[in-house]
Amino acid sequence: MESAEPHAHSAQPREIKIAHSPDSDDAFMFYGLATNKIRVNGYKFTHTLCDIETLNQKAMHEAFYDVTAISFHAYPYLQDNYALMACGGSVGEGYGPMIVASQKFSLSAVKKLKIAVPGMLTTAYLALKLFAPEIETAVVPFDKIIPEVLAGNFQAGLIIHEGQLTYGQSGLHKVIDLGQWWREETKLPLPLGGNAIRRSLGNDVMLKVTQALRDSIQHGLDHREEALSYAMQFARDLDTSLADKFVGMYVNERTLNYGEDGREAIRKLLTLGHERGIIPHPVNVDFVG
Repeated sequence: MESAEPHAHSAQPREIKIAHSPDSDDAFMFYGLATNKIRVNGYKFTHTLCDIETLNQKAMHEAFYDVTAISFHAYPYLQDNYALMACGGSVGEGYGPMIVASQKFSLSAVKKLKIAVPGMLTTAYLALKLFAPEIETAVVPFDKIIPEVLAGNFQAGLIIHEGQLTYGQSGLHKVIDLGQWWREETKLPLPLGGNAIRRSLGNDVMLKVTQALRDSIQHGLDHREEALSYAMQFARDLDTSLADKFVGMYVNERTLNYGEDGREAIRKLLTLGHERGIIPHPVNVDFVG
């Protein structure tokens, strides 16, 4: 006869589905969780790796993942289903997406070109439209932008991720760094990507999972060498010292906590986007953790 005692130990851990991009900085952040160095009692974390524009679209149309990396530009489109985590963001301190070209263009000349961009929901695209509202764009996968410019299919491209460190090796010229432009305009850093968490998880779970991510980021920063060697498998075309530099640019104190000016920068970027007609919805930014 079966015992009527409840099987306390057989309770399945609650699965939290996490999605982030296959970049060295994201891999560095999630190293602690992905390798079980950071555990949370009663929870199991599963990781899906996918490029950021696909994640933006999936979060917008399906709200599929519990935690998802997103471009800040995408947030207004998914704010009903997701809140922003107060950690895990990539913020450019006077640097960010760049327009690069096969020749040296003036700023007024570049505004008249058709530019390859990595996706309409990327923050890079939003910053570009704030800089040059009239500019013509065509969407090209982010890792194909430099090859497309080199092939002569576009005169200029908007680059994100590691391309910011490697474009010079391809013989391309920097026309403008939008992170630098944004800092001159606003005196603020440029928030590029963050992590969003599904509201339907409820407050307690949202807070617990956000803390787990913060612990994972702290673990990476505290065990930099191990976290970096884990992240290297996702470092497209970067040697260790460049990967280290790239991770340092986008995983730092601000990744643990945006700070007041970081939060202000997120609000300002999205409010300006709305005021200038780039983002159709009014934006309500709220942070978890």
